[in-house]
Amino acid sequence: MDDPEQVRARLEETGYLVDDGLAVACFLVLRLGRPLLCEGDAGVGKTALASALAEALDAPLIRLQCHEGIDASQALYDWDFPRQLLHLRAAEAAGVRDVERLEGELYDRRFLIARPLLRALQTQPSVLLVDEIDRADDEFEAFLLELLSEFSVTIPELGTLRAEQPPVVVLTSNRTREVHDALKRRCLYHWFDHPDFARELAIVRRRLPEVSVRLAEQVTALVQALRGQELLKPPGVAETLDWARALDALGAGEVDAELAVATLGSVLKYREDAERARRMDFAAVLAARGG
Repeated sequence: MDDPEQVRARLEETGYLVDDGLAVACFLVLRLGRPLLCEGDAGVGKTALASALAEALDAPLIRLQCHEGIDASQALYDWDFPRQLLHLRAAEAAGVRDVERLEGELYDRRFLIARPLLRALQTQPSVLLVDEIDRADDEFEAFLLELLSEFSVTIPELGTLRAEQPPVVVLTSNRTREVHDALKRRCLYHWFDHPDFARELAIVRRRLPEVSVRLAEQVTALVQALRGQELLKPPGVAETLDWARALDALGAGEVDAELAVATLGSVLKYREDAERARRMDFAAVLAARGG
């Protein structure tokens, strides 16, 4: 892809709509080989971007889901100890007594379990998604920074394994904590805002063509209004799509205030948010959209 417009077009072919800033960021990721750090509220399309890039590049998506306490063995590689033990017992039963030979066989690649980071280094091409890096601790972040700087890893028993073609890397953060400056400097950066009405409606229409235009417009307007409230968790685009799917599953071609309240569980996931939403004048919001 030779320019940001080509990147935009390829992503839009997958159903993922991008603005100018994101199209440029994705182009630079591909051209410069730098990771892209995506920050923003949950549900605004950060993870979906990695999936769209993988589809656009016709490359497998390899996902590492971060969590508290994740370590290198969970993310990089491990040894298949049960298979190693079976091999050792079989060798002993066969009368093999050469210790050096046995040690070499035990740490052969066939017993290596490649976790997401190692799979990404060994798969060309590939898109590596490091999801919710803000959930990992400082030590893992430092380890990840080193790996992304060299795109190689040293396995004591096998030596250094280096990516022939580095993966396209997308990191996401919901900002439950700040990502360290060192990792940010290694990456290109894009902040994901909630989309405006026109862009969000276009996303709904692209992703859910089976939903009526009227219903898509109403749901988008309602979600935009909900984001204007002081909610614990404002709904993202993912929740907009969920709400539209739920209403369509109920056979609704459009929505009224009563049905909107009855289906709030599709879009709001905190009791306090649902209570605040029920005090809204949904009828007024819908009337403003011509209904």
